[in-house]
Amino acid sequence: MATLLSARRAGWRDYLELTKPKVVVLMLITSLVGMFLATRAGVSWSVLLFGNLGIALCAGGAAVVNHVVDRRIDALMARTHKRPLAQGRVEPLPALLFALALALLGMIVLLVFTNTLTAWLTLASLLGYAVLYTGFLKRATPQNIVIGGLAGAAPPLLGWVAVSGHVSAEPLLLVLIIFAWTPPHFWALAIHRKEEYAKADIPMLPVTHGERYTKLHILLYSLILLAVSLLPFAIHMSGLLYLACALALGLRFLHWAWVLYRGSRPHAAIGTFKYSIGYLFALFIALLVDHYLLLNL
Repeated sequence: MATLLSARRAGWRDYLELTKPKVVVLMLITSLVGMFLATRAGVSWSVLLFGNLGIALCAGGAAVVNHVVDRRIDALMARTHKRPLAQGRVEPLPALLFALALALLGMIVLLVFTNTLTAWLTLASLLGYAVLYTGFLKRATPQNIVIGGLAGAAPPLLGWVAVSGHVSAEPLLLVLIIFAWTPPHFWALAIHRKEEYAKADIPMLPVTHGERYTKLHILLYSLILLAVSLLPFAIHMSGLLYLACALALGLRFLHWAWVLYRGSRPHAAIGTFKYSIGYLFALFIALLVDHYLLLNL
């Protein structure tokens, strides 16, 4: 009876929340940039629309699996305790069926409207996040974000391959940027939510090695990110506009990391986390604007 009642309470907004739509939107921005950077001509409307739709569906399916696996942990944390599965508004089995439906539909869309390489790379990314990271790494090692971050870094590669049909150095460089961005982004949040992760017995770096150690690693990864973000200019993938933006954005990220390391400002961890989201969005927009500016010169 309790199961039936909780199932009745579930609405479309609950199922939408399971897909982590804000995260998917950020992923689609990087996918779109990958698509437009892959060609000097225009991207066909079918690839633009259905390619991103397929990627979004698969990403949403992976997010639903994350909700299912983490439902007991989510119930213990203030940031996540109102999620549909944590509160019992959606049961695990319907959620998993929903995830399967999203993933299958996404794969079909990609196979029909893009190419097989895009579909298989998207499936690998889905499995990497939903199975490898969520099911194993998250609870196994404080380096969970570093290792598992590769799955979340795939969207610009997927967008590029959807248009070009092949993998090359340029989209792999875009993946490397997100890969280097992921640890300082998530570790800043982990410092802010350290007590909750400890309560949920998740071995995030601040819990296992302390805040000072984590802040040092955020600073070091911010330096790596700054260096990596300049590589598109170094290989002539982008021009001076992107270089100026990457330097300005990266130095600001480094400033936040330094403030966090020094402990000179209250709530620096959540400030660093919020800036990191805007940083990634702005960096990829700068890549796109620079690309089309170069085409028109």
